[in-house]
Parts: sequence; structure tokens; C-alpha cells
Amino acid sequence: MSERIWQARPPVDDSHLPRHLHPVVRRVYAARGMQAQQEADLRLQHLLRPETLSQLDIAARLVAESVAAGHRIAIAGDFDADGATASAVCVRGLTALGAAEVKAFVPDRFRFGYGLSPALVGEMADYAPQLLITVDNGISSHAGVQAAQQAGMRVVVTDHHLAPETLPPADAIVNPNQPGDQFASKALCGVGVAFYLLSAVRRVLAEQQPSRDLPKLAQFLDLVALGTVADVVTLDHNNRILIEQGLRRIRAGRAAPGVLALLDLAGRDYTRATAQDLAFAVAPRLNAAGRLDDMSVGIRCLLADDPMEARALAAQLDALNRERRQIQDSMHADALDDLAALTADSSQVGLVVTRPDWHEGVVGLVASKVKEERHRPVVAFAPSAADPAMLKGSGRSIPGFHLRDALAEIEASSPGLIDKFGGHAMAAGMSLRSEALDAFVTAFDAVARKHLDEQQLADIRLTDGELEDHELTLETASALEAAGPWGQGFEAPLFQGRFQLLDQRVVGERHVKLRLAGGSGVEIAGIAFNAEPQSAQAVDVLYRLEANEFRGYINPQLVIEDWRPA
Repeated sequence: MSERIWQARPPVDDSHLPRHLHPVVRRVYAARGMQAQQEADLRLQHLLRPETLSQLDIAARLVAESVAAGHRIAIAGDFDADGATASAVCVRGLTALGAAEVKAFVPDRFRFGYGLSPALVGEMADYAPQLLITVDNGISSHAGVQAAQQAGMRVVVTDHHLAPETLPPADAIVNPNQPGDQFASKALCGVGVAFYLLSAVRRVLAEQQPSRDLPKLAQFLDLVALGTVADVVTLDHNNRILIEQGLRRIRAGRAAPGVLALLDLAGRDYTRATAQDLAFAVAPRLNAAGRLDDMSVGIRCLLADDPMEARALAAQLDALNRERRQIQDSMHADALDDLAALTADSSQVGLVVTRPDWHEGVVGLVASKVKEERHRPVVAFAPSAADPAMLKGSGRSIPGFHLRDALAEIEASSPGLIDKFGGHAMAAGMSLRSEALDAFVTAFDAVARKHLDEQQLADIRLTDGELEDHELTLETASALEAAGPWGQGFEAPLFQGRFQLLDQRVVGERHVKLRLAGGSGVEIAGIAFNAEPQSAQAVDVLYRLEANEFRGYINPQLVIEDWRPA
């Protein structure tokens, strides 16, 4: 594990938070900036109202009109988990609302690239839809929107990505991040926007057909939760409501059979499902289809109503995920080998890694792994399968360095260096000609040096301080678990402390199972993943406190993220 600086968050007054909460939960909530009691209340009634989403009513009436007329509706998705869940929500939701025909189309990453393109529109010719709805893409798809309209389709764009200077000529655009939009949550992801659109369509249909018994759309919140967690958007209050309500459905067994099958294949108990289970067990298996093959397999898994069919499709995704892990591990090792000499003096700030034999579907994961280990903004490139003269890149950033803005700055100073790019603060995708790589390496490092200072480059892990021995209990662990969902921008509680190392043994390939004792002698179990045993008797530990179920028994356990001799 890499050496990091552990820094406890300063104490924050928590007297304004509900007194029925566990005191450790109150402390953690206050440290994350929770200001009002309502922020701890994750009931659906507290979701942001939809009225401030620009053009939502226009879009909803267009969709409701097509539903009522029996039009063929096409959903143009994306090849990641957010796009897949958004596609599934739209197909399931519109069908439930009475649409006669709804079909999902997803671009082949290797042939079409990202977003609604004229080529993807061409794939819809035999289906001949009258209405096209984009999900998790479209805000930059000028040519694709025009191609669809020329083919006789009306086009509703739903997206959450940052908008370009000029918007595509769609019949309606719903995006909380488009200019002038007043929706309070700018962190809504693609499936969240799609859910809001369906809710508005339901309202319009209820107005037009007051005697009709329309289905409740909350039945699809398991998919909304999965896509929101998988897209690693900021978990503001609104997103936490969507995730928590979806998790409650999953725990009750009222989720799509594909979601339950993916949890089962990952060895997770759906009755105790958490956001972490969605992030680290379900999302990678779903994403593997879009990375290595065709996301239509993932969408079919989410749409399957028959548990046996869902299980078979989930097994395909599981196999793809195992293959993805092997490719990722090899590429990650290559990247670290290449960086070893370059960063020996820690002088390089913006890191770029590539090899001619890398897989373009996995570069984002490699960039993420290297970013975590080196605490530097990273871009990983691989040759494009469609055009070997082009490189496909994916970048990941650190706090203080807005990746999309950095790419825009490079493009402004060196027009044409980057073929195309898009993204947001912490992640971005791009493509460039292979002969432009050296110039990009220099430019990316220069812009990173310009915007990041020494303090921002220090790998500081903020912690929630120490837990007293009497707090190292199952009660505390269960309270913290119930206080979620945790994730981006609302980080899971992380504690630090000094313990005596009583016993340790290697389990699996590279995991260490151990027994620890606190200052007063209270013993607790712990596990360190992908770690080596320690030789010291006393260790300083960076950990999460979790409730661990094993053979029917549930006990508190420290999940160790970093440890070192005391």
C-alpha cells in the first residue's frame, strides 16, 4: 500500500442534527457538511421537484404524445452502466406507461464511438422509429440529431454532461447542466435524468387520461440506484434519496432479476445490499460488456423478467468481467513499469501512459488505478480498434484539477492537437492522432504544473479521527452502514488508530486476516486486502468499520485501507 498522509478532519458541531442518530453517525454527518435535519431524511417525498428542469414539460408532452399514438420509440444509450441502466429504465418505464414499441440501441464502442452518431441512427433504419430519446448522451451530438430528424424522427435529448457552446437542434433537451437550467442538483446522472423524464411523462398522461390507473415508477429505482452509484457522481441529498430508495427495493427482493443475479454471482447478499455492493460488485460486471464486447448484453440482462434468462446473461457478464480484470492487471503493471523511471524524482505532474498492445475499453480503469497510486492526474491511451492511426484516451483527475477544462486549455493553445474530447472535472475521454502523442504528453504535464501546487499534490487522506475502544462495536458498524449511502462527495467513514497486532495470516492470494487489540485491550478482527503481513507488534491503521457476516454470524471488523508500523 502506498505511503499517504493521514489527516483527521477538524471537529464540527453536530448539535443541529437529529439526536436519535448514533453519536458517531452525527459526527460523521457533520464533518461532511450536513446542515439540516432533513438532509438525513431519505424519503422519496424529499426529492427535488422537477419543474425547474428546463424543457422537461416540452419533452414529456412529446413523449406522452408518442405513447398515446402508438409510435415506435427508440432509446439511444451509452456503453457504460449509467447508459445501460438509463436505457433499461426507459424501455421498462415507457412500456409500463403504455408504449406500443420501445427498443434500445447502444453504440458499439469500437465501431461508432461515444454518443448518438449518424452511424448509430443508420442502425435504426429497419426499426424506423418516430421518436428517438437519447439517454446519458446527446448534448454534443449535433450530427446525430440532424441525421435522426432527416430520417423523420422527433428527438428528445436527455443527458447530464456539460454542454458545448452550441446545442444540437433537438425537439427538446433535458439536462440539468445546460445553460440556464435552474435545477438544484447538477450531479444528477443519465439514469436520474431519464427517471425524471418518465415521471413527467406519467404526470402528463395522468392529466390527459384521468381515469387510467398508471403504474408507479418507483418500481424502477433499483436501476436508478445502480446507474447513479456506477457513474460516480456526487452524492448530494437528491442522489442519496434515489440510491437509498433503490437499495430498499433491492433488499426487499423487488429488483430487476438481472440486478439480483449479478449480486448473487458476486457473492453478495441482496438483503443487506449497500451502495458499495453496487459500486464494486454489480457495476464492474455490467461495465465489462461495454468495455470488451457489446453493452446490449448488459441491457438485456437488466430487461430480463425471467430469473433463469437473467442468470444466464449475468453469467456472461461475469465471464467478461474476469477477462477484463486480467487485461487490466496486465496493463496496470505495464503502466507502473513505464512510470517507474519517469517519476523517480516526482517531477512529472501530469502523467500519460500508453502501450501499442493495450485495449481501448480498459484505459479508463488503468488511469484510475495509476491516479490512486500516484495521486497525479493521469491519461491512459490505447490504439483505436476502428483506426489504428488514432489513439483513444481516458483520463482521471485529482481534486483541484478540472480535467475537461485542462483539455480545453490545451486545445485553445494548440488547436487540432486533440481530435475530440469531453467529460467533466474528474474524468474525461479524448482521441488524438498517434503522431500527436509526444506533443500531448508535454502539454498535459505543463497544464497540470500550472494549476496544481505542492499542497494539492500531497496525497492526503482525510479521516474521521479515532474511535474509542467502546465504539468498536457491531452497534457502531451497523449504524454507519445504515447511515449511507456513501460514495463520491459523501465519502464512507474512514478512521485511524493504533492497535496491537495479536495475530495475522495470509488468506486467498494476497489478503491478510488479523486480530487486533485497542488501547484498553478490546479485541477486534480485521482484514487487509492486497497487502503483505506486518512485522511490527504495534501498527497504525487506516480503516473502515464494517459489520461482517460469516457463516451466519455478524461481527464488527476493520477493513484496512492502509497500515504501517507504529
